[in-house]
Amino acid sequence: MTGHSTVTQTEFSDLELVHRGKVRDVYRIDSDRLLLVATDRLSAFDCILPTPIPYKGRVLTALSGFWFKRLKHIVPNHYITSDHDKMPDEVRKHPELRGRSTLVKNAEVFPIESVVRGYLEGSGWKDYQATGKVCGRELPPGLRQCDELHKPIFTPATKAVTGHDENISQLEAVNILGHDTAVELKRISLEIYREARAYALERGIIIADTKFEFGRDTKGNIMLVDEVLTPDSSRFWNAETYEPGHAQASFDKQFVREYLETLDWDKTPPAPPLPDEIAEATSQRYLKAYALLTGQELSTD
Repeated sequence: MTGHSTVTQTEFSDLELVHRGKVRDVYRIDSDRLLLVATDRLSAFDCILPTPIPYKGRVLTALSGFWFKRLKHIVPNHYITSDHDKMPDEVRKHPELRGRSTLVKNAEVFPIESVVRGYLEGSGWKDYQATGKVCGRELPPGLRQCDELHKPIFTPATKAVTGHDENISQLEAVNILGHDTAVELKRISLEIYREARAYALERGIIIADTKFEFGRDTKGNIMLVDEVLTPDSSRFWNAETYEPGHAQASFDKQFVREYLETLDWDKTPPAPPLPDEIAEATSQRYLKAYALLTGQELSTD
Protein backbone atom coordinates (compact mmCIF):
# COMPACT_ATOMS: atom_id res chain seq x y z
CA MET A 1 0.00 0.00 0.00
CA THR A 2 0.97 3.62 -0.30
CA GLY A 3 2.10 5.56 2.73
CA HIS A 4 -1.09 7.61 2.63
CA SER A 5 -2.91 7.65 5.96
CA THR A 6 -6.52 6.62 5.54
CA VAL A 7 -9.46 7.79 7.64
CA THR A 8 -12.10 5.22 8.50
CA GLN A 9 -14.03 7.15 11.14
CA THR A 10 -14.01 10.61 12.69
CA GLU A 11 -14.87 11.73 16.20
CA PHE A 12 -14.53 15.27 17.57
CA SER A 13 -15.49 16.36 21.08
CA ASP A 14 -16.19 19.90 19.87
CA LEU A 15 -18.36 18.95 16.87
CA GLU A 16 -21.85 17.45 17.12
CA LEU A 17 -22.12 14.18 15.19
CA VAL A 18 -25.66 13.84 13.81
CA HIS A 19 -25.27 10.88 11.47
CA ARG A 20 -22.75 8.25 10.46
CA GLY A 21 -23.53 6.89 7.01
CA LYS A 22 -21.86 4.15 5.00
CA VAL A 23 -19.15 6.58 3.88
CA ARG A 24 -19.83 10.00 5.43
CA ASP A 25 -19.81 11.32 8.97
CA VAL A 26 -22.17 14.29 9.28
CA TYR A 27 -21.70 17.05 11.87
CA ARG A 28 -23.97 19.95 12.76
CA ILE A 29 -22.26 23.34 12.60
CA ASP A 30 -25.38 25.39 13.39
CA SER A 31 -29.11 25.35 12.59
CA ASP A 32 -28.46 26.19 8.93
CA ARG A 33 -25.25 24.32 8.13
CA LEU A 34 -23.83 20.80 8.25
CA LEU A 35 -20.34 19.42 7.63
CA LEU A 36 -20.12 16.31 5.46
CA VAL A 37 -16.90 14.38 6.09
CA ALA A 38 -16.08 11.79 3.42
CA THR A 39 -14.07 8.97 5.02
CA ASP A 40 -12.14 6.30 3.13
CA ARG A 41 -14.73 3.66 4.03
CA LEU A 42 -16.09 1.62 1.14
CA SER A 43 -19.45 -0.12 1.11
CA ALA A 44 -20.32 -2.91 -1.28
CA PHE A 45 -23.56 -4.88 -1.33
CA ASP A 46 -24.65 -2.46 1.43
CA CYS A 47 -21.92 -3.71 3.78
CA ILE A 48 -19.09 -1.50 4.99
CA LEU A 49 -15.77 -3.20 4.25
CA PRO A 50 -13.05 -3.30 6.93
CA THR A 51 -10.41 -2.15 4.42
CA PRO A 52 -10.26 1.60 3.64
CA ILE A 53 -9.42 2.88 0.14
CA PRO A 54 -6.59 5.45 0.02
CA TYR A 55 -7.66 8.93 -1.21
CA LYS A 56 -11.27 7.84 -1.67
CA GLY A 57 -12.78 10.44 0.64
CA ARG A 58 -10.74 13.18 -0.96
CA VAL A 59 -11.83 12.11 -4.47
CA LEU A 60 -15.51 12.08 -3.45
CA THR A 61 -15.21 15.53 -1.86
CA ALA A 62 -13.31 17.17 -4.72
CA LEU A 63 -15.37 15.56 -7.49
CA SER A 64 -18.71 16.43 -5.87
CA GLY A 65 -17.51 20.02 -5.46
CA PHE A 66 -16.57 20.10 -9.14
CA TRP A 67 -20.02 18.88 -10.23
CA PHE A 68 -21.97 21.08 -7.80
CA LYS A 69 -20.33 24.15 -9.32
CA ARG A 70 -20.76 22.89 -12.88
CA LEU A 71 -24.46 21.94 -12.57
CA LYS A 72 -25.83 24.79 -10.47
CA HIS A 73 -27.53 26.36 -13.52
CA ILE A 74 -29.84 23.32 -13.67
CA VAL A 75 -30.85 23.13 -10.02
CA PRO A 76 -29.69 24.85 -6.79
CA ASN A 77 -27.58 22.70 -4.46
CA HIS A 78 -26.52 22.59 -0.83
CA TYR A 79 -22.80 23.22 -1.47
CA ILE A 80 -21.14 26.12 0.39
CA THR A 81 -17.42 25.24 0.29
CA SER A 82 -14.92 22.41 0.52
CA ASP A 83 -11.99 24.82 0.93
CA HIS A 84 -10.58 24.11 4.39
CA ASP A 85 -9.30 27.67 4.75
CA LYS A 86 -12.84 29.03 4.32
CA MET A 87 -14.39 26.73 6.92
CA PRO A 88 -15.71 27.85 10.32
CA ASP A 89 -13.06 28.09 13.07
CA GLU A 90 -14.18 24.85 14.74
CA VAL A 91 -13.52 22.93 11.50
CA ARG A 92 -10.23 24.62 10.58
CA LYS A 93 -8.65 23.56 13.87
CA HIS A 94 -8.82 19.90 12.71
CA PRO A 95 -6.20 19.48 9.94
CA GLU A 96 -7.31 15.89 9.28
CA LEU A 97 -10.54 17.33 7.80
CA ARG A 98 -8.68 19.16 5.02
CA GLY A 99 -9.64 17.87 1.59
CA ARG A 100 -12.40 15.54 2.79
CA SER A 101 -14.99 17.96 4.22
CA THR A 102 -17.81 19.89 2.62
CA LEU A 103 -19.76 22.66 4.33
CA VAL A 104 -23.38 22.50 3.16
CA LYS A 105 -26.76 24.10 3.76
CA ASN A 106 -29.14 22.06 5.87
CA ALA A 107 -31.99 20.44 3.93
CA GLU A 108 -35.04 18.32 4.47
CA VAL A 109 -34.00 15.33 2.34
CA PHE A 110 -36.57 13.44 0.27
CA PRO A 111 -36.85 9.74 1.21
CA ILE A 112 -36.02 8.37 -2.25
CA GLU A 113 -32.94 7.95 -4.43
CA SER A 114 -33.36 9.50 -7.89
CA VAL A 115 -31.70 6.93 -10.15
CA VAL A 116 -31.09 7.51 -13.86
CA ARG A 117 -29.97 4.68 -16.15
CA GLY A 118 -28.57 5.21 -19.62
CA TYR A 119 -27.27 1.65 -19.98
CA LEU A 120 -28.49 -1.77 -18.86
CA GLU A 121 -26.39 -3.07 -15.97
CA GLY A 122 -26.57 -3.93 -12.27
CA SER A 123 -29.99 -4.45 -10.70
CA GLY A 124 -31.56 -3.05 -13.89
CA TRP A 125 -29.95 -5.81 -15.96
CA LYS A 126 -31.07 -8.48 -13.47
CA ASP A 127 -34.60 -7.05 -13.49
CA TYR A 128 -34.68 -7.02 -17.29
CA GLN A 129 -33.43 -10.61 -17.53
CA ALA A 130 -36.19 -11.77 -15.19
CA THR A 131 -39.10 -9.64 -16.42
CA GLY A 132 -38.18 -7.77 -19.60
CA LYS A 133 -38.69 -4.60 -17.58
CA VAL A 134 -36.67 -2.27 -15.35
CA CYS A 135 -38.61 -0.98 -12.32
CA GLY A 136 -41.84 -1.67 -14.17
CA ARG A 137 -40.66 0.05 -17.37
CA GLU A 138 -41.11 -2.18 -20.42
CA LEU A 139 -37.96 -2.35 -22.55
CA PRO A 140 -37.46 -3.82 -26.05
CA PRO A 141 -36.65 -7.56 -26.16
CA GLY A 142 -33.18 -8.83 -26.99
CA LEU A 143 -31.09 -6.24 -25.15
CA ARG A 144 -27.64 -7.32 -23.99
CA GLN A 145 -25.82 -6.61 -20.74
CA CYS A 146 -24.49 -3.02 -20.80
CA ASP A 147 -26.44 -2.07 -23.94
CA GLU A 148 -27.17 1.63 -24.27
CA LEU A 149 -30.87 2.34 -23.79
CA HIS A 150 -32.80 4.18 -26.51
CA LYS A 151 -33.11 7.05 -24.03
CA PRO A 152 -32.20 7.38 -20.34
CA ILE A 153 -34.83 6.19 -17.87
CA PHE A 154 -35.68 7.40 -14.37
CA THR A 155 -35.91 4.49 -11.91
CA PRO A 156 -36.36 5.70 -8.32
CA ALA A 157 -35.46 3.63 -5.26
CA THR A 158 -36.28 3.78 -1.59
CA LYS A 159 -33.40 4.72 0.71
CA ALA A 160 -32.67 1.97 3.18
CA VAL A 161 -31.04 2.95 6.46
CA THR A 162 -29.96 -0.65 6.82
CA GLY A 163 -30.01 -3.37 4.19
CA HIS A 164 -30.55 -2.88 0.46
CA ASP A 165 -32.16 0.05 -1.30
CA GLU A 166 -35.23 -1.17 -3.21
CA ASN A 167 -36.21 -0.16 -6.72
CA ILE A 168 -39.74 1.26 -6.91
CA SER A 169 -42.06 2.27 -9.73
CA GLN A 170 -42.66 5.88 -10.66
CA LEU A 171 -46.21 5.52 -9.34
CA GLU A 172 -44.82 4.52 -5.95
CA ALA A 173 -42.54 7.58 -6.06
CA VAL A 174 -45.61 9.74 -6.70
CA ASN A 175 -47.33 8.17 -3.70
CA ILE A 176 -44.31 8.93 -1.48
CA LEU A 177 -43.49 12.44 -2.74
CA GLY A 178 -46.69 13.77 -4.24
CA HIS A 179 -47.27 14.17 -7.97
CA ASP A 180 -45.65 17.55 -8.61
CA THR A 181 -42.48 16.83 -6.61
CA ALA A 182 -42.03 13.39 -8.20
CA VAL A 183 -42.40 14.84 -11.70
CA GLU A 184 -39.94 17.64 -10.94
CA LEU A 185 -37.29 15.29 -9.48
CA LYS A 186 -37.58 13.12 -12.58
CA ARG A 187 -37.18 16.13 -14.89
CA ILE A 188 -34.18 17.52 -13.01
CA SER A 189 -32.49 14.11 -12.70
CA LEU A 190 -32.74 13.41 -16.42
CA GLU A 191 -31.48 16.89 -17.31
CA ILE A 192 -28.46 16.59 -15.00
CA TYR A 193 -27.68 13.12 -16.33
CA ARG A 194 -27.86 14.12 -19.99
CA GLU A 195 -25.58 17.12 -19.51
CA ALA A 196 -23.07 15.25 -17.34
CA ARG A 197 -23.02 12.23 -19.65
CA ALA A 198 -22.22 14.37 -22.69
CA TYR A 199 -19.46 16.17 -20.78
CA ALA A 200 -17.92 12.94 -19.44
CA LEU A 201 -18.02 11.21 -22.83
CA GLU A 202 -15.78 13.94 -24.28
CA ARG A 203 -13.28 12.97 -21.56
CA GLY A 204 -13.32 9.22 -22.13
CA ILE A 205 -15.85 8.19 -19.48
CA ILE A 206 -19.31 6.72 -20.02
CA ILE A 207 -21.63 7.49 -17.10
CA ALA A 208 -23.74 4.35 -17.37
CA ASP A 209 -26.05 5.19 -14.47
CA THR A 210 -26.08 7.35 -11.38
CA LYS A 211 -28.17 8.28 -8.38
CA PHE A 212 -28.99 11.69 -6.99
CA GLU A 213 -30.44 12.89 -3.72
CA PHE A 214 -32.59 15.96 -3.38
CA GLY A 215 -34.07 17.93 -0.51
CA ARG A 216 -35.84 21.18 0.26
CA ASP A 217 -34.24 24.28 1.70
CA THR A 218 -35.87 26.35 4.44
CA LYS A 219 -37.97 28.17 1.82
CA GLY A 220 -39.24 24.93 0.31
CA ASN A 221 -37.10 25.06 -2.83
CA ILE A 222 -35.77 21.80 -4.27
CA MET A 223 -31.99 21.43 -4.17
CA LEU A 224 -29.40 18.79 -5.03
CA VAL A 225 -27.73 17.37 -1.91
CA ASP A 226 -25.29 14.70 -0.67
CA GLU A 227 -22.73 13.72 -3.33
CA VAL A 228 -23.06 13.99 -7.08
CA LEU A 229 -21.65 11.95 -9.97
CA THR A 230 -18.86 10.24 -8.03
CA PRO A 231 -17.44 6.71 -8.45
CA ASP A 232 -19.53 5.76 -5.39
CA SER A 233 -22.86 6.99 -6.77
CA SER A 234 -22.32 6.17 -10.45
CA ARG A 235 -21.03 3.59 -12.87
CA PHE A 236 -18.10 5.08 -14.79
CA TRP A 237 -16.95 3.00 -17.77
CA ASN A 238 -13.93 3.39 -20.01
CA ALA A 239 -15.39 4.74 -23.27
CA GLU A 240 -12.43 3.44 -25.32
CA THR A 241 -13.00 -0.18 -24.37
CA TYR A 242 -16.82 -0.11 -24.15
CA GLU A 243 -18.36 -3.20 -25.72
CA PRO A 244 -21.88 -4.37 -24.77
CA GLY A 245 -22.58 -8.01 -24.02
CA HIS A 246 -20.51 -8.29 -20.85
CA ALA A 247 -19.34 -6.32 -17.79
CA GLN A 248 -17.23 -3.24 -18.58
CA ALA A 249 -13.86 -1.94 -17.43
CA SER A 250 -14.81 0.68 -14.84
CA PHE A 251 -13.48 3.57 -12.77
CA ASP A 252 -15.70 2.86 -9.79
CA LYS A 253 -16.25 0.35 -7.00
CA GLN A 254 -17.59 -2.30 -9.41
CA PHE A 255 -14.01 -3.60 -9.41
CA VAL A 256 -14.40 -4.40 -5.70
CA ARG A 257 -17.84 -5.95 -6.18
CA GLU A 258 -16.42 -8.27 -8.85
CA TYR A 259 -13.60 -9.34 -6.52
CA LEU A 260 -16.08 -10.00 -3.69
CA GLU A 261 -18.23 -12.10 -6.03
CA THR A 262 -15.30 -14.55 -6.31
CA LEU A 263 -15.34 -15.18 -2.54
CA ASP A 264 -17.43 -17.56 -0.49
CA TRP A 265 -19.26 -14.68 1.24
CA ASP A 266 -23.03 -14.41 1.65
CA LYS A 267 -23.04 -10.57 1.43
CA THR A 268 -24.06 -10.09 5.04
CA PRO A 269 -21.87 -8.39 7.68
CA PRO A 270 -19.12 -8.72 8.57
CA ALA A 271 -17.60 -8.11 5.14
CA PRO A 272 -14.21 -9.68 4.40
CA PRO A 273 -11.05 -7.55 4.21
CA LEU A 274 -9.61 -6.63 0.82
CA PRO A 275 -6.08 -7.63 -0.21
CA ASP A 276 -3.69 -4.67 -0.44
CA GLU A 277 -3.49 -4.94 -4.22
CA ILE A 278 -7.30 -4.74 -4.62
CA ALA A 279 -7.53 -1.69 -2.34
CA GLU A 280 -4.65 0.01 -4.17
CA ALA A 281 -6.09 -0.74 -7.63
CA THR A 282 -9.46 0.65 -6.50
CA SER A 283 -7.77 3.81 -5.24
CA GLN A 284 -6.08 4.27 -8.62
CA ARG A 285 -9.43 3.93 -10.40
CA TYR A 286 -10.97 6.67 -8.24
CA LEU A 287 -7.99 8.96 -8.85
CA LYS A 288 -8.14 8.27 -12.60
CA ALA A 289 -11.86 9.11 -12.74
CA TYR A 290 -11.16 12.42 -11.00
CA ALA A 291 -8.31 13.29 -13.35
CA LEU A 292 -10.26 12.45 -16.51
CA LEU A 293 -13.39 14.34 -15.47
CA THR A 294 -11.75 17.47 -14.08
CA GLY A 295 -8.60 17.63 -16.19
CA GLN A 296 -6.53 17.89 -13.00
CA GLU A 297 -4.59 15.45 -10.87
CA LEU A 298 -5.78 15.23 -7.27
CA SER A 299 -3.04 16.28 -4.87
CA THR A 300 -1.91 13.18 -2.98
CA ASP A 301 0.52 14.94 -0.65
